[in-house]
Amino acid sequence: MKKLSIFLVSLFISITVTAQNTSSTDAKKLLDEVSTKMGAYKNMNIDFSSTLINKEAGITNDPPIRGSITLAGEKYNLNYLGNNFVFDGKQLVVINKEDKEISITKGDLEEEDGFIYPSKLLTFYKEGYTYKMGELSNSNGRKVQFIDLTPIDSNSDIIKVKLGVDAKTKHIYKLTQIGSNGAETTFTITKFKSNQPISEKLFSFDQAKYESLGYLID
Repeated sequence: MKKLSIFLVSLFISITVTAQNTSSTDAKKLLDEVSTKMGAYKNMNIDFSSTLINKEAGITNDPPIRGSITLAGEKYNLNYLGNNFVFDGKQLVVINKEDKEISITKGDLEEEDGFIYPSKLLTFYKEGYTYKMGELSNSNGRKVQFIDLTPIDSNSDIIKVKLGVDAKTKHIYKLTQIGSNGAETTFTITKFKSNQPISEKLFSFDQAKYESLGYLID
């Protein structure tokens, strides 16, 4: 009886480990498909909505916050939270039209605050996470396969990310990040276009223009 019990426990562990490995392998395969598919586009125009819910703090934004972003390689032009973020691959310009203030920094947005910015939706998962297949759900007739990602860094401000992939197009459709403070931030792509005619000026900053308009540039 003792030997049988040991055998059954060993079998259960073996099946569990195999299932976990399979789930991880399937998740990586799907992420690779997404990366290959979306990475092949010359550019992408994306409209999205975002929601923030923190039940413990009694915070919820309703209606959702709308935003848009155009990406071409590492370059992007992002309109979000009342600001225009312009990254030309080397420097980031943040234009606050309400306060008429502009900040210019070398390099891209920092991620030390534990927030996945819309400009990182397509690349954030490539390093720093373990992953496994999540649930398959139906969203307005669209089949969405979720992948559950867990930060490798145990001190991360993000404790879990759920990445939703359109099972048909292999495009990212939704991302939900759960913070250690209980906050849940969700981005949902509402419109997607690829390989559109765009001007290179979209990723450049005309400093003289904004100086003439009275903007304070830092």
